[in-house]
Amino acid sequence: MSVLWDLIQNQVLGMKWLNALVGQLLTFLGLDVTGRLGGSVQFFLYDVLKITILLCCLIFLISYIQSYFPPERSKKIMGRFHGVWANGMAALLGTVTPFCSCSSIPLFIGFTSAGLPLGVTFSFLISSPMVDLGSLVLLMSIFGTRVALVYVAVGLVVAVAGGTLIERLHMEPYVEDFIRSAGAVEIDSPDLTRRERLEYARDQVSSTFRKVLPYLLVGVGIGAVIHNWIPESWIEAVLGSRNPFGVILATLIGVPMYADIFGTIPVAEALLYKGAQLGTILSFMMAVTTLSLPSIIMLRKAVKPKLLSLFIGICTAGIILVGYLFNEVQFLLI
Repeated sequence: MSVLWDLIQNQVLGMKWLNALVGQLLTFLGLDVTGRLGGSVQFFLYDVLKITILLCCLIFLISYIQSYFPPERSKKIMGRFHGVWANGMAALLGTVTPFCSCSSIPLFIGFTSAGLPLGVTFSFLISSPMVDLGSLVLLMSIFGTRVALVYVAVGLVVAVAGGTLIERLHMEPYVEDFIRSAGAVEIDSPDLTRRERLEYARDQVSSTFRKVLPYLLVGVGIGAVIHNWIPESWIEAVLGSRNPFGVILATLIGVPMYADIFGTIPVAEALLYKGAQLGTILSFMMAVTTLSLPSIIMLRKAVKPKLLSLFIGICTAGIILVGYLFNEVQFLLI
């Protein structure tokens, strides 16, 4: 069984065969893949091709599943649960929604306008960019199954805990008036045929990939530079175990950036290879995907500064705690 799973891990998800194929092709073309330039080109081509293949398959699958959960149906599902269970359901629904925080905010506004509890909608908002089915599969392809599963589990805990805390603090008055007064608009979602769902999934692959591609290329490019040009000693000094503030630094660096999980994974892969600690890397990824500056600006239009500050504080504290936790148990996971 372990042999079969290693085959799936390395050759299906990790596509090690593709890396070898790219290396052979570049060698045939006269490029030394053991050198800095050749190694960078190999890293770039391999990661772009691998992530593109996985990404298109994942977007298609997730979009097909998502076609069964339009906002109206999602609202009805979440409305059946109460308390922490409602936050948990919202966090789980966040795993089958769009891939970046900016895409999730319109749904968050719609759920809040429809009258769902504020804490529940925030659990959804935290979970949606941080934890999705795509991130699970891509994390498995690079970091392994245990790291991916623990990352998703901890991300869901952060989403549930953050939403529950906001609910307990009764922050409803700090939602902008136009959101609270919008009221629910009941729309019965039409039942789609299988062909319509397949067409919807195909269209989502095209539109989402076009949006993601620039961040993917930039992320892989940065990863290639880190992988082959930046000395390992530099990475270890800044993000390794010798710097107790590495997690905080990685989180603060990640906040102003804007990318999705697919753009940050190549950077994370290169940092891990160079000796950065696992928790520090995951904190960077979570900060980029959950607390990007554009998403914070968008969210400010829907909530008042006090609630926005609380949201940022909860997410930042959760991300930092997760980072230190992963650093402590890294030896058990890798």
